[in-house]
Amino acid sequence: MRRYATSRLRIGVLVFLLAAAFVAGGRALGQSEPAAGPAESTGSTAVQTGQEQHRTNPFRLLMRQDTLTDFVFWTIVICSVIGVSLIIQGFIKVKREAMIPQSSTNRMRELISQRQFKELLDFTETDSSFVSKALNPALKRAPHFAAMKDAMETAVAEQTAEQFRRIEYLNIIGNLGPLLGLLGTVFGMIDAFQSLSAAQGNASPAQLSGGISLALTHTMLGLMLAIPCLAAFGVLRTMVDRLTVQGALIAEDLLLMVKPAEARPVTAPVIPPRPVASPQPDTRLVDGGAPKVNPSPLL
Repeated sequence: MRRYATSRLRIGVLVFLLAAAFVAGGRALGQSEPAAGPAESTGSTAVQTGQEQHRTNPFRLLMRQDTLTDFVFWTIVICSVIGVSLIIQGFIKVKREAMIPQSSTNRMRELISQRQFKELLDFTETDSSFVSKALNPALKRAPHFAAMKDAMETAVAEQTAEQFRRIEYLNIIGNLGPLLGLLGTVFGMIDAFQSLSAAQGNASPAQLSGGISLALTHTMLGLMLAIPCLAAFGVLRTMVDRLTVQGALIAEDLLLMVKPAEARPVTAPVIPPRPVASPQPDTRLVDGGAPKVNPSPLL
C-alpha cells in the first residue's frame, strides 16, 4: 500500500508539473509580440503578418488575460490533470500482473498441496492480490464449507466493486467535461451580448468576436477533457470486468482444493417388525356343557 501511494503521488506531481509547464509556455507564446519589421515595411504587411501568426498560434486564444482569470478554464485544467493521473494509474494497476500475479497463485497452490493451512492463512492475510483477498475470509470460516463459500462470494463482490469504484472517477470527470464547456460557453455568449449592449446595438464584429471566441474555447476544452477520460474509462471497465471474472474463477478453484472432507451420514440399523400374534378363539362353557366359540375377542 505504501508503494502504491508513493507511485500515485509521484505520478500526480509529474502530471502537475507537465501541465504547469504547458500553461506557462502557452502563456509566454500567447503574450509574445511579433518582432518589428524594417522601417520600410508597409502597414498592410504588418497587419497581415500579425493575422497569420494569430491563426497559426493556438496559444493566443487559450492564454489571453481574460482566459487566465476565468475559473471555468482553471477548473477544466485541474480536472484534466486529475484525469490524466487517473488514466496512468488505471493502466498501471488494471492488468493481470498487478491484480492476479502468477507468483501469488502458485504460492497458494503449493501451500494447499502441502496442507499448510496456517501458512496459507498468513500468506493471504498479507498478500494484496485479488485472489488472496477473496480467499482469506473463506479460510477464516473453516471447516464449514457452506460458510466458506458464502464468505468468498461476498469478498469477490466487494473486491469487484472496489475495482470499479477506482475507475468510476474517470466517468465522472468525462461527464463533467461537456457541462463545464457549456458553462463557459454561456459565459462567453453573455460577454458577447454585453459588448453588443454597450455599443447600443452597433457593435462591430471585432467587439463580438471576443465573447464568441471565449465561448467556443470553453466548448473545445470541455470536449478535450471528456473524450480521453470516457475512452479510457470504457477500456479500463472492460479490463476490470475480464480480470475480476478470472480472479473469481481462480479463487473458487483454490477453495475447492481446501474443501474439508464431509462426514458420511450415520445410517440407523434396520429393525425388523415384530410379528403380531393371531388372536385365540374364546372357548367358554355354556349351558349344557357345549363350548361357545367366538370368532374374535372383540365379540
